[in-house]
Amino acid sequence: MNKNTRIYIAGHRGMVGSAIRRALTAKGYTNLIGRTSSELDLRDQSAVKDFFKTEKPEVVINAAARVGGILANNDYPYQFLMENLQIQNNLIDTAHKAEVEKFIFLGSSCIYPKLAPQPLKEEYLLTDSLEPTNEWYAIAKIAGVKACEAIRKQFGKDFVSLMPTNLYGSRDNFDLETSHVLPAMIRKFQDAKVNGNVPVELWGSGTPMREFLHVDDMADAVVFALENKLPEHLYNIGTGKDLTIKELAETIQEITGHNGEIIWDNSKPDGTPRKLMDVSKMKSAGWQATTNLEDGIQKTYKWFLQNSENYKQVKL
Repeated sequence: MNKNTRIYIAGHRGMVGSAIRRALTAKGYTNLIGRTSSELDLRDQSAVKDFFKTEKPEVVINAAARVGGILANNDYPYQFLMENLQIQNNLIDTAHKAEVEKFIFLGSSCIYPKLAPQPLKEEYLLTDSLEPTNEWYAIAKIAGVKACEAIRKQFGKDFVSLMPTNLYGSRDNFDLETSHVLPAMIRKFQDAKVNGNVPVELWGSGTPMREFLHVDDMADAVVFALENKLPEHLYNIGTGKDLTIKELAETIQEITGHNGEIIWDNSKPDGTPRKLMDVSKMKSAGWQATTNLEDGIQKTYKWFLQNSENYKQVKL
């Protein structure tokens, strides 16, 4: 991969896209292309085609998506399905027609069946029903995986899909209505701490198990996929280690310094009982994660405090 290769990062200002941009810049790549959503609406097919004609990217990294937690997926199923299909279909098809040889498609571990055996292997895709609380997003991402696989199979192009486990880190979303569990907990415990260590109420029982990957590790995996021709079309990206949501809450409580009570609301859904990735395929290819969870949460909490003006404290 030439350091002057024209690399388009779709979603370059989001948590994942910005981490990829930082990682590529650190490795000396100088021709990185990015557009904000106001500059380029990826749901608009003609706008995407015009962009490819003008900019002529040689590599495309799709880190653009409509994302959110259980609440957002449940409240906006149509947008999560349709907008993600529009974004990825426009990028994949236009990249293919523009003779882009390298395309990296990013998805999520939620593509796998709700009750699939643990840890999740790539071959479990489409073997059973999905988790209902995020099936709309999952169906869109599965379509993207299969589209990249089809292009690879039919045209021999290096289109590869990377499926990360739960991501967190700098530039995460800490909005309590749309965020994922880890940043939501950071926000809740911090708000509770500054409001006199009042109790923190969390959804569910705390028993489900989850795996978390720092976004800088995800970016490193993308750079690895960029610089190496991976032999297969689909790879899990994770740490291969998980913990209960209760253990996660206690870890974040300690890091934030909150001294109050944790109340579990069992009337709220837990989601999938366990989601642990089998990362042996990517490890065999030559890549593995390096950031441990506590260090990653410390870094994320520090970033949140430095950017807290973007997330007003809630009076509890």
